[in-house]
Amino acid sequence: MDTDMLVTEYLEYLAVERGLAANTIEAYRRDLSKLRSYAEDEEGVHLIGADQNTVVSFVSSIRRSGVSPRSISRIISAVRGFYKYLLMTKRIQADPTINIESPKPERRLPSVLTEEEIDRLLSFPNNADPLAMRDHAILELMYATGLRASEVVSLKVSDVNLDLGYVRCIGKGSKERIVPIGSKAIEALERYISGPRNLLVAKTGSRALFLNSRGGSLSRQGLWKLIKARVRAAGIARRVTPHMLRHSFATHLLSHGADLRSVQEMLGHADISTTQIYTHLDKSRLKQVYLSAHPRARAERQSS
Repeated sequence: MDTDMLVTEYLEYLAVERGLAANTIEAYRRDLSKLRSYAEDEEGVHLIGADQNTVVSFVSSIRRSGVSPRSISRIISAVRGFYKYLLMTKRIQADPTINIESPKPERRLPSVLTEEEIDRLLSFPNNADPLAMRDHAILELMYATGLRASEVVSLKVSDVNLDLGYVRCIGKGSKERIVPIGSKAIEALERYISGPRNLLVAKTGSRALFLNSRGGSLSRQGLWKLIKARVRAAGIARRVTPHMLRHSFATHLLSHGADLRSVQEMLGHADISTTQIYTHLDKSRLKQVYLSAHPRARAERQSS
């Protein structure tokens, strides 16, 4: 049985049936290539003939090589999914990954901007030039909705309804979601669409919402560059990524009383445990509020 053909078949299944992103598919291809090389070079078996001992030895070799727990989890996911697919399609009789455990995921708290930093980042002069007006609309929209960078640059004009105040986007796994837009973002988008975008779109007729200076669709690299420039102009002396606006959106919503399920839906998280990481950030804020507001906490702090 052709191993390359099976791997390709499995990856096509993930893309079509599961809707996995192209980057994930490519990472899985590399992971399975590593397993194949290990099985053939170290164990002398083909990928389809690997047993549990081969898979365990492979995972152990990956752990020893210093790969991060997150990458190990992805590799195990790729391998486990591959053999489950072979089992489902009756290419094998037993699953060699049945007792393989993934490492516990790292729970790193996301970096967020303070509300004061957000105010500085979103402060634009009224006489801003066309591209600055575009940048303002992008930043207001990202902070208002928590959209990912890839989702922002994929937006079309038809995806935004300013009268009803919402944006429609296609997220991970090709899942559609509707996210409300606040008044500040609506104002910035109205100014951009009615002014600068009309000038830019005349060059190409593009349907994309956010355009570059040549009238083409703004790229992810272009988005990174404009955020970097705006952060520098705002005098924020730390590295800010597009995803930090998403983290800030979620954290600030929760700190002002939004419920977790609503934030999960707006972020497009399939599992609420992914959204719960933002509650850890909010707990640190609650502790500060408690220490500054509770009379016994103040007394203890003053006496110490």
